[in-house]
Amino acid sequence: MTHTFPIRVYYEDTDLAGLVYYANYLKFIERARSEWVREMGIDQVEMKAEGFVFAVRRVEADYIAPAHYDDQLVVESTMDAITGARVVFRQDVKRGEALLFSANVTVVCLTTQGAVARLPAAIRRSVH
Repeated sequence: MTHTFPIRVYYEDTDLAGLVYYANYLKFIERARSEWVREMGIDQVEMKAEGFVFAVRRVEADYIAPAHYDDQLVVESTMDAITGARVVFRQDVKRGEALLFSANVTVVCLTTQGAVARLPAAIRRSVH
């Protein structure tokens, strides 16, 4: 299952050279994951009130080609692996068919005290 999330590059996303600043790709993929979780019916505010949160444990990123002001991009997210407490996402940022950025992101579920916790059922079911 692949989730797609459109992004338009705004002036604030770019650096002095007019290219998307490298750290903003991490913001783009975070927004895409957040929207996917929302579309699964998981309310992260409610989840936190119940004592659970998501945290990024690891990111491996490749910057392949630059994006520019006013580009229309798409973040494509897929779940590559899932266990009871973590999920590994593959997230690609594309302009049309051109791959600009690719990341493998490991997200874990934690209690608000920092202990590892079980992922919400909606996420565990989404892979099967």
